[in-house]
Amino acid sequence: MRFSRFEDMLGHWAAAAPEAVALRFVGGTCTYAELLERVRAKAEALRAGGGSCLGILCDGSPECVVTIFAAAQAGMQAVLLNANTPEPLLREQLKATDVDRLCGCAARRGALLDGLGGGIPAGTGAGRVLFFTSGTSARAKAVVLTEGNLCASAWNGSAMVPLDRDDTLLCMLPLDHVFGFICGILWGLSCGATVALGRGRSYYTEDCPYYRPSALAVAPALLRHLLKNRCLGDSLRVLIVGAGDCPWALLKAVEAMGVRVCHGYGLTETSSGVCLSRGEDFFAMDLCPDARVSIAPDGEILISSPELLFEGYYRRPEDTARVLRDGVFHTGDLGCIDADGRLHVTGRKKEIMALSDGTKLSLPEYEKDLARILETAEIAVVPREDVPVLVLPRGTMDRDEALSRLASTQALLPPEQQLGDVVYYNGPLPRTAAGKLMRWQIAGAAAGRHGHGGGGAEG
Repeated sequence: MRFSRFEDMLGHWAAAAPEAVALRFVGGTCTYAELLERVRAKAEALRAGGGSCLGILCDGSPECVVTIFAAAQAGMQAVLLNANTPEPLLREQLKATDVDRLCGCAARRGALLDGLGGGIPAGTGAGRVLFFTSGTSARAKAVVLTEGNLCASAWNGSAMVPLDRDDTLLCMLPLDHVFGFICGILWGLSCGATVALGRGRSYYTEDCPYYRPSALAVAPALLRHLLKNRCLGDSLRVLIVGAGDCPWALLKAVEAMGVRVCHGYGLTETSSGVCLSRGEDFFAMDLCPDARVSIAPDGEILISSPELLFEGYYRRPEDTARVLRDGVFHTGDLGCIDADGRLHVTGRKKEIMALSDGTKLSLPEYEKDLARILETAEIAVVPREDVPVLVLPRGTMDRDEALSRLASTQALLPPEQQLGDVVYYNGPLPRTAAGKLMRWQIAGAAAGRHGHGGGGAEG
C-alpha cells in the first residue's frame, strides 16, 4: 500500500495485524501494535523534552528505529548520523545541520552535547529527515528528504518486489544511509513483513544463520563477504543489491542458489532506488512506478520524480542549484534507455567512488584535500576493492612520509573513507590532452600493483 507518513504505515498494520511481529531483534520481538505504541510514547517524550532538530546516532537498535519514526511524529527535523563517525567530523555534521538535541548511543552523547546549535524555528523542519552523502570530510552534504519521499520510495520498492506478511527482511545496512533505511526497514514495514535488526559488522557472518531471512538488501562489498563466508542460507528467496556497481559474477553466484536477484540504481537525492532489474539481465533495470528518467544529449541520467526527489542540500543553495534545475536532478551518472524502456548505467560523468558501506566519495575533492597536505598536485586517488588508494609518481616521497603527513586528517574520516594504501606509479601520472587524469589506467595499475601499459604501480 502507498503511505505518505510513517504514522499511517504503522497505524495501518497495527489495525490490520496488531499481533504480527514488526521488529525482531536479539532478545525479543515487537508487534505492529507495540511498535506504534512505542513510537507514540517516544514522540510525546520528544515534544516534552524540547528542541526542534534531533540528531540520531544510528546504531541499528529497536530504540533507534522507534526514535526515527517518533521524530517525524513529533514535528522535528531528524538528522541521521553514523554512531561510529570520528568525533571532530561528527561535531561538524551537528553544527552544519543545526542539531539542538541528540538521541541514541548514550556512550557518545555526553562528549557531543556541549556546543550544540540553536536548532531551527519550531515546526519548520516537521517531517524532514536528513542523510549525509558524498564528501571527504566536513564537505559532506546533508540531503533533505521528507517522510513522504521515504514512504514513496518504500512503495516503489514494494511495487517492484513485493514482500508478504510471512517474510522476514534482515536489515544489515546502516540506517544513516538512505539505501539501508529504505531497503532494510521501510520496504519490510510497508508490506507488513517482519524486519529483523542485524547487529552490525561484527556479526555479519552470524546474522543470516541466526535470523534465516527470506529477503535481504546489501551493498556489493557486503555481498562479497557473505558469499565468501557462505552465510546465505536456503531461507533466502529475494536479494536486492544496490549502492554501487556489483560484479556480474557475484550476482550470478546468488542466482545459482535459487535466489531471485535484483540489481538497483538510485541516489540519496532520489530517496534511494529509481529502477531495479527484474529480468535475466542484471544491468537492464526497469523504472520504478514513480520514476521519471531521461537521458541528456551528453548521456547524463536526469531524474524528474517529484515524489522521490530531495528538497535540496541543507543550507547549501549553490550546491543544490548546480544539480537540481527546474525540478530535474542531474545525477552526474551516464546511461542509456533501451528499446524496452530499461535503464543501463554506463559510467560516471563525475568521478565518484562507491564505498563498501554504500556512501560515495568524490575523488577530485579527495585529491584536492590530499594535494594541499602533501604539497604536490601530482597525485591520484583510485578505487581498489572498494577502498580508496593513493597513487604517487615514484620518487615523490616515501610511503612513511606520506602517511605521516596525512595521519591527523585521515583520523577524522570514517573508516570507509580512509586510504587503504599508498602505491607508486612508474612514470608521470597519465593524463588526457585536456590535463585530466586517466583514472582508469591508473586504477588498473594500482589494482595489479605491477607494470601496466606505459607505466605501472608498485607498493
